[in-house]
Amino acid sequence: MPLIPKSHPRAKSLLIREKLVSGFDNGLVAKEGLLAQGRGEAFDYLLGEKTGKSAKSAIKAAAAQILLADLPVISVNGNIAALCPKEVVILAGQTGSKIEVNLFYSNEKRKKAIVKTLKNYGAKEILGTNSDSKAILSGIDSARRIIDKNGIFSADVVVVPLEDGDRTLALRKAGKIVITFDLNPLSRTSQTANITIVDNVTRAMDLLIQNCKKLSKKNRKSLEQIVNDFNNKKNLSDNIKEIKNNLTKRSQIA
Repeated sequence: MPLIPKSHPRAKSLLIREKLVSGFDNGLVAKEGLLAQGRGEAFDYLLGEKTGKSAKSAIKAAAAQILLADLPVISVNGNIAALCPKEVVILAGQTGSKIEVNLFYSNEKRKKAIVKTLKNYGAKEILGTNSDSKAILSGIDSARRIIDKNGIFSADVVVVPLEDGDRTLALRKAGKIVITFDLNPLSRTSQTANITIVDNVTRAMDLLIQNCKKLSKKNRKSLEQIVNDFNNKKNLSDNIKEIKNNLTKRSQIA
């Protein structure tokens, strides 16, 4: 990975790009995943490349929802494995969540590369690779319909970073509570999930871990209140307003 000076004004963004390029070179990321990153980065510009008030509210609700879950599962694709494998493993260990590999552009070589990366960061059990425990998620035709009967199939809460809208809808129809990260508040995924964190996953995962640690000291009633007070549609609307306000500030001539 090339040396990126910390003083560079685009240092964080360039580092994310390099992580994905490295992930592609190492067999984690599909080439289509590189295109998805570019689209997300454009929305991050609109957000001002910072975690807004609405995103923080969604992260808090997501943490409470994960802690309330009987069987939470974190779904991992190539981009997530390239960008924040360490954080996935920490979050899973902290909350008792299972980790499952689930890919749109699926092949065994990529799955093995993702599993190896996660294990390098301390993951013990990774679902989604054993054909004997295969189950089918109804409502989609892509490879993402193949899930683990001990993981997503049985989960009550599924964390799906960088998700596609079809599977989000299918998971909702299957009775799952869906938590997603999506920089585009207008996407089908954002509009369909129970809790949408409109933020760059590389920022939001750290904050989610921090919130889970803090809220783990709360009782169940307090956690339920946090979840009940959260309204995803309103939160998405607030995110759009934040984008609008940011653009208004940028458009003003000093």
